[in-house]
Order: sequence, then C-alpha cells, then structure tokens
Amino acid sequence: MANLKLDALDYQILEMLSQNARKPYLEIARACNVSGAAIHQRIAKLYNMGVVNGAISLINPSALGYETCAYVGVFLNDASKYDQVVEHLKAMPEVVECYFTTGKYDMFIKLYAHNNDHLLNIIHNKFLKIGLGRTETLITFQEIFKRQLPVKTDDKE
Repeated sequence: MANLKLDALDYQILEMLSQNARKPYLEIARACNVSGAAIHQRIAKLYNMGVVNGAISLINPSALGYETCAYVGVFLNDASKYDQVVEHLKAMPEVVECYFTTGKYDMFIKLYAHNNDHLLNIIHNKFLKIGLGRTETLITFQEIFKRQLPVKTDDKE
C-alpha cells in the first residue's frame, strides 16, 4: 500500500475529505479547479485503491448515555481461540475498537459503558464468558482531541 501513486490532486482531495467527509463533490471540484466528474472519478479511484475506507458520522457517546470510556488490555486464556474471541467481541455493541497487539497484552480493546457499574458488568459477565483471561482497564476522564492523520504531499516532514 505504501507504493501507491498519488498526485497533487489526489492529496488535495484527501485533505478536504479528511476535514469534512460530507463535503459536496462540486465544492471539491471548484476548490481544485476541475470538473465534478473528474472529482467523482478520483474519489472512486481512492476508494478502489483502499486509500479511503469510508465516511462516518461521529456520534457523541455521552449523548446516548455512554458516560464511561475505557481501554482494556486483555490476556487470552488460550491464544488459539483468538478468532472466536474476536467474533464474540464484534457481537458486543459496547466494544468499538479491538486490536491484536505486540508487547504486554494479547489484545487491546476500546469500549463505552453507561457507567462504572455497567463497565464492571461487561468485564465480569461478558468478557469472562468468552474466554478472556486477566484484563487491565484504563478509564478515561475526557477525550482531549481526536484527529485524522495529516495529508502530506511529500515525505520531507
């Protein structure tokens, strides 16, 4: 993937989409001084190449009653059950991110819970039932910032 051939127009489009994924193609076309059809083709190419994976609306978890955000480092009881554990985690709506990692943990999970009691319930009643071993949990107080990687047109920085 690192050897993708992107030109200046591709990077300009990516910069605008990273700031606002819902920006109309015609606005992008005007800013890039090309036709709407050209932008549509370029964006389709970026999707097909796997450079753009999708566009999402970011929902504020606390607006839906999820007041606790936690990161959980997981030690698996049986590493051969990794795929099965992943499928169980995918079925848990509270789990929003899951990573297979190197280092201390076998997996690292981000989840949202309504409160600390709900978090405890998830860890004790859901995680233990699917074969997770010991866990280490970090609860966040506040998200300070979240952003996309910067879109750069060269490798000088």
